[in-house]
Amino acid sequence: MKDIIKNRKLILSIFTLALPAIIEMSLHTLLGIVDTIMISRIIGLEGLSAAGFANQLIFTVIFIFSSFNAGATAMISRSFGEKNMEKLNKVLGQNLFLNIIIGTVITILSIIFSPNLLRIFDISEDVFQLAVPFFRIIAAGMIFMFISFAAKASLRGASDTKTPMIITSLVNLINIIGNYVLMTGFWIFPELGLNGAAISTTFARFIDAALFLLILLRGKGGLQLTLLNLKITREIFKPLWRLSSSAAIEQILMQLSFLVSGIFISQLDTLQEGSFRILLNIESISFMPAIGFSIAAASLVGKSLGEKDVKKSLHIGYTASILGATWGVLMGIIFFTFPVFILKFFTKDVTIINTSLFTMYVMGLNQVPLAFWIVISGALRGAGDTRGVMIISSLRLWLMFIPLCYLFTIQLNFGIAGLWFAELSSFLVFNYIMHRRFKAKQWAKIAL
Repeated sequence: MKDIIKNRKLILSIFTLALPAIIEMSLHTLLGIVDTIMISRIIGLEGLSAAGFANQLIFTVIFIFSSFNAGATAMISRSFGEKNMEKLNKVLGQNLFLNIIIGTVITILSIIFSPNLLRIFDISEDVFQLAVPFFRIIAAGMIFMFISFAAKASLRGASDTKTPMIITSLVNLINIIGNYVLMTGFWIFPELGLNGAAISTTFARFIDAALFLLILLRGKGGLQLTLLNLKITREIFKPLWRLSSSAAIEQILMQLSFLVSGIFISQLDTLQEGSFRILLNIESISFMPAIGFSIAAASLVGKSLGEKDVKKSLHIGYTASILGATWGVLMGIIFFTFPVFILKFFTKDVTIINTSLFTMYVMGLNQVPLAFWIVISGALRGAGDTRGVMIISSLRLWLMFIPLCYLFTIQLNFGIAGLWFAELSSFLVFNYIMHRRFKAKQWAKIAL
């Protein structure tokens, strides 16, 4: 009976952390959808294309450099469990300083080389002329995003996912209102078109960063930002860099694999390529709860390690992974039962729906292994084993996923379904390896 009560408490603690994170990510997705609708209706297709190409570059940078905060989450959650507030706040300050330095460099380079970066894409001159100023304005706000990334990672490490959710809700509302006002020239404001959307987004990100800084300067849940803690020290920065750089390398290799698989997809016909974009959007929404469970697992595993309770850390990791897999079962059933209904949310084109239908079934099969992978990876990162996750993830992508993607998609003519067959196959094999890595508990010996 005691074990049942303990497990209920653990599941409740996982949900308490995961749910706000899931809501926060859902709000980000909703903002993207609203942005797309507003730009397409107010500006038109050329504006939508320009914003799409610019944001593709921005999001690539986001995925790579936001991963630098994996080390901070692991170290802060460990210190939080140890009740070592002095070390916790040193990690907070030095990770913020690292993000400010990297963010400043990336922001300046992005503004200077924006035309060169956009020339990577084969786009018309009209779209290019719209995309350059849009990209420059968005890039100017990247430094604010880096500050927000650092703050969110620190708060999550201290088991606070509610604050990021609340701030995201407010900032997204500001962004949407700003979009309408500046794009249309509402009231006393000028009509700035696509650039208005960029200015609104950059302003919202400034408010986002300012609110996080204000909260951390005032103090929140043991976190207290001071100028003194911005000073780099070897004892903190060395493990922080080791953990964070491994996570960043993992993301770089992952983004490169997406680029290569995208090249395979580009060799298919336009109909399949269009279907692929819609299916990616559907999948990205489907695994949001798994990311929420992953965030909760990372925080709670690290905290339990700080409390010197390795057995509890192991139990948390597997419980969160099972919850993620359970969500995957539910999504798999939905994908199998209502594929046409789901597709009609994204397109009314019957040919695209018919082209996507079989792939929806393959995606349904992939939901459980995908969700398990996301959560167990988060548990390992929270334990400080970012290097292990990086190695296993890279081997999955480059030894199995990419070769199988080429085989199924191009050689065997499976089309877009081939990509998900490759992903499913690679997850089935490497989930076992990831499980063995977690079960071995070598992460318990990692000093942070």
